[in-house]
Amino acid sequence: MSMATPSRRSLLTAGLGAGGALLLAFTMPAGARRALLADPAQPALAGPPAAFQPNAVVRIEPNGAIVLTMSQVEMGQAAYTAMSMLIAEELEVELSQVTVVAAPPDDRRFANPLMGFQNTGGSTSVRGFFKPLREAGATARKMLVGAAAQYWQVDPASCRAERGRVHHAPSGRSLSYGALASLAAAQPVPSQVRLKSPDQFRLIGTSAKRIDTPAKVNGTARFGIDVRLPEMKIATVAACPVLGGRLRSVDPAPALAVRGVRQVVRLDAAVAVVADHMGAARKGLEALDIHWEAGPNAALSTEDVAGALRRAADQPGAVAVDKGDVRAAMEGAAQRVEARYELPFLAHAPMEPINCTVRLSPTQCEVWGGTQTLTRAQQAAAEAAGLPVEQVIVHNQLLGGGFGRRLDVDSITQAVLIARQTRWPVKLVWTREEDTQHDLYRPYYHDRLAAGLDAGATRWPSTTASPAPPSWPGGCRPPSPMPMSTMSGWNRQRDCARPGGAASASPTTPSWSKASWTSWRPRPDRIPSPTGSTCLAGIHGRGRCSTWRRRSPAGAARSGPGAAAASP
Repeated sequence: MSMATPSRRSLLTAGLGAGGALLLAFTMPAGARRALLADPAQPALAGPPAAFQPNAVVRIEPNGAIVLTMSQVEMGQAAYTAMSMLIAEELEVELSQVTVVAAPPDDRRFANPLMGFQNTGGSTSVRGFFKPLREAGATARKMLVGAAAQYWQVDPASCRAERGRVHHAPSGRSLSYGALASLAAAQPVPSQVRLKSPDQFRLIGTSAKRIDTPAKVNGTARFGIDVRLPEMKIATVAACPVLGGRLRSVDPAPALAVRGVRQVVRLDAAVAVVADHMGAARKGLEALDIHWEAGPNAALSTEDVAGALRRAADQPGAVAVDKGDVRAAMEGAAQRVEARYELPFLAHAPMEPINCTVRLSPTQCEVWGGTQTLTRAQQAAAEAAGLPVEQVIVHNQLLGGGFGRRLDVDSITQAVLIARQTRWPVKLVWTREEDTQHDLYRPYYHDRLAAGLDAGATRWPSTTASPAPPSWPGGCRPPSPMPMSTMSGWNRQRDCARPGGAASASPTTPSWSKASWTSWRPRPDRIPSPTGSTCLAGIHGRGRCSTWRRRSPAGAARSGPGAAAASP
């Protein structure tokens, strides 16, 4: 996966050339164009209509509405409003004129500039798109002004854009953006545009009303859990309580005896009950006597993981920053202070239950749900369905909270595997208990901080130990290039010595960075500790804890979530 950040020019050129234009692409019949002129007395704009390009990032409709195809997902953090403000600011339209539609999976056109793929997470949306979306809006504005000046045969400098119209003050004429769009689409893409300075902002920095609020208040907003399909059935699931465990046996008869239950589906490490409604599915699942093979992690506890991290923090690790001779400075310090801090496993607990709806045929897989990473979701569905990725359609919905939980695609894979064994469209809904027990927890962290203090300087050596992201099989060498803010899953040693009594800033803060790789799920075959003395004493993969147990009706043990790593 390339982490290169595309330039504005390459985005515009590629988008326009590939049917994924950032701006001004729609078809408008000649009659409609005449009707949409700002002044009905003015003659119709000449020339053939522009080709319609439905995957544009920014599209201007014939009625002047601005359609923003949103690569970032809305999960309560106001991404739709913030991104719309960026476009509206430079395009010179009102926020109310912007309509947002969800982008399809496509890393090439909709990648997060800071992540290199289509992803909403790590608080990167505004930071990543602050300049690109403003430049897109400014480019569209310049092309619209140029189109109007060309039509009126005047100097573009004598025209101005304001509130979705281009005005020519000397003659008092004006045209709406919708009327100008087909001409603007034929304009050359400018190589440079001037962005507003902060003192010129009308929208950015203001307290705007969220554009998603009305639909959420009146009930028309559609989340993943709201999806309804003809003949759809509801499934709920019980997964093996220990990561790496498997299903040993289950008798489906008790569940099938429940009114409304249609089928019991066996998966490698889970059992699903498919029913007419959620109530029947839950009753059917509760009636089952499920026997699990807990696997190698059955006895692994939170204390095992915490102890391994404490030991790892006292061992040499990968060095993120090394400034000055910290060891010598610490030895000569007048006062030494040292403290250790631990962050426990934390469930994300989004308000909307984990869910995914799948309609499967021999040639196509359609997925409805809320995901923070669309292309990973599409790929996971394709693998589970046994289809090429081009035959998988992802209809992303509003998310009822994410917090990193929906960066993982476990429920999507599970829903497709269930759908493969049924003859109906299936909506998988996890119970609250299932999500809490099987969340991809924010990992356990152990931080060892020290400071050497005297009148002239502060020395600050610090070490962080946590489970390593599974995308780094060795656990210790992050890919390059990689933003320092995402290096949350390997043993960092930060050594800083700075005169003047202030420690230099660390590359990551103990709280922010820990959320960066919280939901990446390793395969069970990655659970055993990797080799290498610098690898956090072998802790590897996602964190799950087994600090409690409960009994199934038949007495088979069901432990709490097992940790994703074997202790060294």
